[in-house]
Amino acid sequence: MTEVLIRVQATPNPAAWKFVLDRPVLVEGKATYSTVQEAEHNNLANSLFHIAGVRQVHFFQNVITVTHQFDVESEDIQKQVCAVIQTRMAVHNPNQTVHDEKKLARQNLSPELQQIEEILDRTIRPGLQGDGGDIEVIKYDENKVYVVYQGACGTCPSSTTGTLMAIEGILRDEFNPEVEVIPL
Repeated sequence: MTEVLIRVQATPNPAAWKFVLDRPVLVEGKATYSTVQEAEHNNLANSLFHIAGVRQVHFFQNVITVTHQFDVESEDIQKQVCAVIQTRMAVHNPNQTVHDEKKLARQNLSPELQQIEEILDRTIRPGLQGDGGDIEVIKYDENKVYVVYQGACGTCPSSTTGTLMAIEGILRDEFNPEVEVIPL
């Protein structure tokens, strides 16, 4: 078993850390686990939830973002997460995907939702993913876009203020001047 090279990076969320690996965590897509039950079929994510204080685990490409409770010592979490990655990565399957029945293929989305997704893909998601998070559009109804933040963005203080205003501003410029973005 070869040692996994891990770089630990801070995120804008003081309670979330990115662990950048020298190998893929997920070959395709992304996965967010908010409970140990959600992670039961993914051994790596499940093992990370057994670290005291872990609140969420997010996988994207070669990055694992771990969000923890604010009252937990960051350095302890980082050491424990690195230890779990070292021991569990050998049996982790990066081709495993999360089956989520709520998500529809984009071609089945309304033209408005397809346009919103394209705008977010081009403008917002690269920055959020670079910070260890992401955003999921839940629905568009009566000029309201309902979203859920994922990964480091899920509990980040700036996601409900500056980031939300930026998303809303971009969607107003490029999609509809009346649109409102509502985090769930």
